[in-house]
Amino acid sequence: MTHLPFIIAAYSVFVLVLAADALGSWLRLRSARRQALRRVERLRARDKSAPTAPLATELSR
Repeated sequence: MTHLPFIIAAYSVFVLVLAADALGSWLRLRSARRQALRRVERLRARDKSAPTAPLATELSR
């Protein structure tokens, strides 16, 4: 009796779990990068649309 099928199955499961973990991490990282880029674009757009003259407020007297 040989243990070769068990060893092959165990290594196969290990490789599949490792690949699934790597894929999940890559997808989460890609999503985080996209969200960061969108946030930077929103902040830049918000800064460009800000008025250049300061608003008259009670504190500016």
